[in-house]
Amino acid sequence: MNNNKNQTPKIHAMTEAILESISDGVFTVDMDWRVTSFNRAAEEITGVSRQEAIGRRCSEVFRSSMCGPDCALKQTMEADEPVIGKSGYIINADGVRIPISISTAVLRDVDGNVIGGAETFRDLSEIEALRQELGEKFRVGDLTSRSPLMQRVFEVLPAIAASPSTVLILGDTGTGKELMARTIHSLSPRAKGPFIAVNCGALPDTLLESELFGYKAGAFTGANKDKLGRFALAKGGTLFLDEIGEISPALQVRLLRVLQERTYEPLGGIRSEKADVRVVVATNKDLSNQVRQGLFREDLYYRVNVVRIELPPLRRRKEDIPFLVEQFIGQFNRLQQRSVRGITAEALSLLMAHDWPGNIRELENVVERGFILCSDGDIGIEHLPRELTGHGTAAGSDTDIRSAHEILDAKAILAALERNAYNRLAAANDLGIHKTTLFRKMKKLGIPLPEKDGRATRKKLQ
Repeated sequence: MNNNKNQTPKIHAMTEAILESISDGVFTVDMDWRVTSFNRAAEEITGVSRQEAIGRRCSEVFRSSMCGPDCALKQTMEADEPVIGKSGYIINADGVRIPISISTAVLRDVDGNVIGGAETFRDLSEIEALRQELGEKFRVGDLTSRSPLMQRVFEVLPAIAASPSTVLILGDTGTGKELMARTIHSLSPRAKGPFIAVNCGALPDTLLESELFGYKAGAFTGANKDKLGRFALAKGGTLFLDEIGEISPALQVRLLRVLQERTYEPLGGIRSEKADVRVVVATNKDLSNQVRQGLFREDLYYRVNVVRIELPPLRRRKEDIPFLVEQFIGQFNRLQQRSVRGITAEALSLLMAHDWPGNIRELENVVERGFILCSDGDIGIEHLPRELTGHGTAAGSDTDIRSAHEILDAKAILAALERNAYNRLAAANDLGIHKTTLFRKMKKLGIPLPEKDGRATRKKLQ
């Protein structure tokens, strides 16, 4: 017994030495929430000395986002359950916000009575800095993408934005052409000027002309006063003309003159106005093909095709889907004051397997639908539309999950075969699996082998 008592100071000294040597901050509190111990790392992270901290209430020391009702240590002491790795921040002695993760535990005496609590906290500043650095690598203005195809666009985007040249943005419906135009504007020397967008396909020709160029009083019946057009409203900024391929040949002539001479005349006007705007146009049509068919003026095509940006469809940049889903969920949470956590792995797998003919806009609609149907927690397979799930089995069952994986595998294999002109070896390499594994999966899923393996076709394509 005496030996145990003699060992107690040594144990305390050893424990203190260990706490002083670790890089995580550690402190303890008594039942009145007053700090009873404060290690070296806690001093370094908070900028508060041990002498200042001990005896004060922990909320006075930390000024944390997790003080008050969200206090993890309080929750632990009341429920007798530890909190592991909860994220938050503290304000250090210099007023700097420090991101941290915390873990908590209850302190007991030798008889098992609760005498306080202990908390460890880790400084995440370097991790946050690294995350921000990686985020900046994949971000240009309002655009974020991890896709190699989009990264090539990002590389030239600052130079494009800095120039005064007309830009042609090509891409399928829903690929984010207007967002690209807004990003070009925000990075350009005209960023402080207005950004005016016009959907050329949404208005009949006569209305579109007056919308673009404005009119003078008396120009036509009902024109009781002057009205500024979009070219005038965009003065000093950027005018974005979406669906440029929809305008009529007559209006194409007027637009060509504006781009060539940088002047225009309002309807009913007798004096030319200066077009002090940077023009960005977009279309989901093949303008060169329209030129060959005589539907789009060749001279206007060359005028708008000074700098061209091609946005890949979502099916060719699927590595962006997880990020976009997270982004949309965060956006809907803010708008609707909800707290949906995220999306399950099975549901995300189905999203990754879909071809997305409607591109990012379609993905946003699917996520919004899932968000509405998901009361809390994560968006699951049961919250997705049936055209993605392909079946109506009971949500959450083992059969449902297995079917989700089978749908994912089948769609991924078929898409890889199609992308590689049914060259089975190339498709296997595309999927990152061995050729024999591909054959085995196809047999299991009932996918018939192509009559030819596509090698001859592949050579032609190359």
